[in-house]
Amino acid sequence: MKYYIIAGEASGDLHASNLMKSILKKDPAAEFRFWGGDLMMKAAGKKPVKHYKDLAFMGFLEVAKNLRTIFKNLAFCKKDISRFNPDKLILVDYPGFNLRIAEFAKTAGHEVIYYISPQLWAWKEGRVSKIKKFVDEMLVILPFEKDFYEGHGVHAHFVGHPLLDALSDLPSLDSLQFRKENNLDQREIIALLPGSREQEVTKMLSIMLSVRPHFTEYQFVIAGAPSLPKTFYEKFTDEDIHFVSNQTYSLLRCACAALVTSGTATLETALLNVPEVVCYRSSRISYEIGKRVVKNIKYISLVNLIMDRPVVKELIQQDLNTGSLVDELKKILHGEAREKMLGEYSELRKKLGGEGASDHAAEIITGKHRVLHPSAEK
Repeated sequence: MKYYIIAGEASGDLHASNLMKSILKKDPAAEFRFWGGDLMMKAAGKKPVKHYKDLAFMGFLEVAKNLRTIFKNLAFCKKDISRFNPDKLILVDYPGFNLRIAEFAKTAGHEVIYYISPQLWAWKEGRVSKIKKFVDEMLVILPFEKDFYEGHGVHAHFVGHPLLDALSDLPSLDSLQFRKENNLDQREIIALLPGSREQEVTKMLSIMLSVRPHFTEYQFVIAGAPSLPKTFYEKFTDEDIHFVSNQTYSLLRCACAALVTSGTATLETALLNVPEVVCYRSSRISYEIGKRVVKNIKYISLVNLIMDRPVVKELIQQDLNTGSLVDELKKILHGEAREKMLGEYSELRKKLGGEGASDHAAEIITGKHRVLHPSAEK
């Protein structure tokens, strides 16, 4: 069969690449055309139609400034789908773009599958009507999302979280070799995960690095995003602040703690068993707009949302400052707070339903075995 897949961010590239591998196991003759990144390119053995680094716009203001580019991409995508004429269109998160494509594709007679739900439960709940009208199969990766959709009359499959698959496939790591290759000494490592977009990284690194004078016995290492060149990070590094590129998981596996910008990275850090402080700060205008459209959501990190309680500390907007960051980082480096957080991480893994998300999603997509993930059964 022919599959057209659209992923617009780094996390979507990761999960879509694993999904492609699982589809190939079920359908060895699968033909892919896709928007995504390097991981999807490796899985498919061909270049993407568009790379996600050319698609990602963060915040209300940036989206507004780039509306012309966004609409040009939408128009091109619709024409490209029509030319390729796929048997299945697979949309991976990236809702602002993908929901528009879903409407076009369904109207044009294509089968539409949505893998990794937009966070409609946080904002724009009204978009559920679009899912109901234009999506044939909804595959969700968070346990509470199934109940959310079914409460709106949309049948959804909970397939488990694909991060568990991605992390279980990691090769063994020689921490001494990792340190040597990246010019790191033997001091304990505090990992900095400032995000993946240029404006976000610039803003977050300035505040994250402000704590360094209070932790001279540790070394700080920045996790570079694949979408940004190494030269971008040079202004933040010196002889005592290091940078690694495309090695975030290896860095976390060697770290004793992490400062993490909100997003998928908060869950990745937890699943790798690293105590963390979650950081978030956007422009005042974007934040004020966001507060008015996000409703009934108590937390910004996936860890706390899934657990429905404050497992990791979230420092948001003005609460994210040097003093508060120092205080919270000290708590998770040693003692009771650290041990409590690590214990909560064990329960988090159980809630996510175990490994096999990519395979379960592929079974549904290819029609080989239309089954629910075992953990979704009640």
